[in-house]
Amino acid sequence: MTEGRRVLILEARFYEDIADQLVAGAVGALDEAGVSHERIAVPGAFELPAALAVAIDSGRYDGFVALGCVIRGETSHYEHVCGECARGLAMLAEQNRIALGFGVVTAENRAQAWERAATDRKNKGADAAQACLAMMAIRASLGAASQG
Repeated sequence: MTEGRRVLILEARFYEDIADQLVAGAVGALDEAGVSHERIAVPGAFELPAALAVAIDSGRYDGFVALGCVIRGETSHYEHVCGECARGLAMLAEQNRIALGFGVVTAENRAQAWERAATDRKNKGADAAQACLAMMAIRASLGAASQG
């Protein structure tokens, strides 16, 4: 079911150490499943939907994993970035009927973000990759055409 499939990992690099952990988790899960993957980096979580839209248009991928981190600061910027990132990704997933794993960690502080991202803790990067793989399997079981 996953043989010959290709997944694109979109990684927001604003918090590089956290992004590295999310990516490591996702790559580990995809490698374990025998699924090939590529990576594209964007500056932050807000840019993920635009990058996903371009990637969908390329027609090269069977699934997508969106990874990033947003940590609450002193202003309402956090709410705007989180909301628009999630809304944009969800809208693209629905409209294009793609297999998408959502791995954007939202946290009150760095300690919470690290707890969720670290591969030896909650490993949300792996969770997002596994969600993508599950959605790819659903598409296949329902006879949906390949995205790529």
